Amino acid sequence: MSLMRQVWLLVLGVVLASLVGSVAVSTGSVRQVLQTQLQLKNADNAAALALALSQQGGDAQLMELLVSAQFDTGAYQRVLWRQADGKVAVERHAEPRPSEAPAWFVNLMPIAVQPGVAQVSNGWNAIGSVEVTSHSSYAYDELWRASLRSAALLAAVGLVAGVLALFVLRRIRRPLDNAVKQAQSVVDGSYALVEVSRVPELQRLTEAMNAMVARVRSMFEAQSEQLQVLRVQAHADALTGMSTRKHFLAELDSALTRDEGPAEAGLVLVRLRDLAGLNQRIGRPAVDQVLVAMAHAVKVYPERVRGCLGGRLNGADFALWLPAPDVAAETAQALADALRSSLPAFGGGIQVALGAVDLPRDQPMGVWFGTADTALARAETQPGFVVESISTRTADSQSQGERAWRAQIVEAVKERRGRLVEYPVLDREGQVLHLECPLQLQLQPNGPHESATRWLPLAIRSRLTAEVDALAVSLALEAIAKDGQARCINIAPASLLDGGFVARLREIVFQSPPAARKLGLELAESAAVQHFDLLVEMGRQLRPLGVKLGLEHAGAGLSQVDRLYQAGLDYVKLDASVVTGVSGDAARAAFVRGMLIMLRSLALKVYGEGLADPMDVQAAWDCELDGVTGPWATARRGQR
Repeated sequence: MSLMRQVWLLVLGVVLASLVGSVAVSTGSVRQVLQTQLQLKNADNAAALALALSQQGGDAQLMELLVSAQFDTGAYQRVLWRQADGKVAVERHAEPRPSEAPAWFVNLMPIAVQPGVAQVSNGWNAIGSVEVTSHSSYAYDELWRASLRSAALLAAVGLVAGVLALFVLRRIRRPLDNAVKQAQSVVDGSYALVEVSRVPELQRLTEAMNAMVARVRSMFEAQSEQLQVLRVQAHADALTGMSTRKHFLAELDSALTRDEGPAEAGLVLVRLRDLAGLNQRIGRPAVDQVLVAMAHAVKVYPERVRGCLGGRLNGADFALWLPAPDVAAETAQALADALRSSLPAFGGGIQVALGAVDLPRDQPMGVWFGTADTALARAETQPGFVVESISTRTADSQSQGERAWRAQIVEAVKERRGRLVEYPVLDREGQVLHLECPLQLQLQPNGPHESATRWLPLAIRSRLTAEVDALAVSLALEAIAKDGQARCINIAPASLLDGGFVARLREIVFQSPPAARKLGLELAESAAVQHFDLLVEMGRQLRPLGVKLGLEHAGAGLSQVDRLYQAGLDYVKLDASVVTGVSGDAARAAFVRGMLIMLRSLALKVYGEGLADPMDVQAAWDCELDGVTGPWATARRGQR
């Protein structure tokens, strides 16, 4: 039983005991008064009757008439005249009058009254005595009515006292509830602050809890800073601060394999020509300054455009990946112009070659770099700052208009022509934690189901992601209801911008309570960076229904989320670029462990995505990840 319920029961018991006690005392007092008054009445009436009888000169008939008259005019149960020898001369008797009070009350509060007795004389001679006994039922009636009035009045007072006690208890309970919520927030990893209680006994508790939360926040911020240092050590080139070749390739591979982003993208390779000759002519320090200047020019794009990737491939080569179609050549030319105006200041003979390529995202990485190397080789045949570009457009992108794409997506969602593809997330023992379920749409009736890489860019541009994601959630709930297997749906960050999206999801989820407890919703890391408040509101609306909320493709961007501890997440999936190659890179492994320490302090589950190498999987288990997904997990599940 809760403390507040115990206090409330105690208050209720005290009020009831006071009420019952007060009614009992009041009734007892009234009973005593009535009993005394009835006793006095009997005595006074007996004396008055005896005086009247004594004045009759011993005439028996007149005395009998007086006794009868006295009996008829008063509420008497019995009037008796005894002669001097003790014989009854006259007796008048009536049946007891029924009382309005219930029998249990009469038995509980008896009124015992002695008859009034007085001596009758004739001159100086005693001729007998009279006894007068009044009806007690009238006294019971009055006692019962007085008890009812007293009980009603005291009940009203008790009700007012109960309301006041309830109000006071609520005031006391509010800081207690705040303290409980704050403690629960620490367990959930949200670390919320509460208003300091005005109750002196609770004031110190809330101050101590707030101090603890502030300390945890400072620890989290310190861990974030340390994690940033580890990230730089693991992923960044020491000279330029750009991603190393290994990390850039891992990021690019992860970007190419995601079911999001435009169907086509661009890659730009930048090469400082004749690096060895420049070292001899202008010196190593000057060449280092040239490389830093080139890195600054390339880094402008990843820093300003979300989704762009930049890296230093080797001593003289830089790479820039652009998640947009038909911009590679223009970007390369802008880079060439910027470098042409700045690099000659470091010395003569500096030349830069740039190769740009636009390709469909579904092309393997070897094709991307092979085509870009071809363009770069052409540029190197010419002196100065030269750009060569190659563009390969798909026939589908040329023939398919935006309006036609939109119509196909709307029709497919309306007719529920979609299916979920399932990829397992496995724990260390090989058990399925949940299934990742990206949505595929059948854009043409009786046609193939297309992955999101084909239609998602147009859905984002046409603001249709909310409808598409609602369909995916509905399909997931139906699948969970059939087999009971937990599933996760990818929610586009753009859907959060739809004002009615979360309410629509809540309505869909509310209709399937059992399945909702096995549903997970995943958003890309960028959602926490760009739409943090919307993410928090989504969790506030859906998590009470049992829905789990997670971030996918998580990496360095987590350090940019100032209040990650308030996001209300259940798990985080580390991006493939973070966990790939962790088995052979101590710095990368240290970075992963640092992220685990930070995320575990927020009571979050941590998974790794995109793992294909068994050695990387084993290294992930050594880092104590909670689960992994990717080609290895899919193959492992297929073998069982």
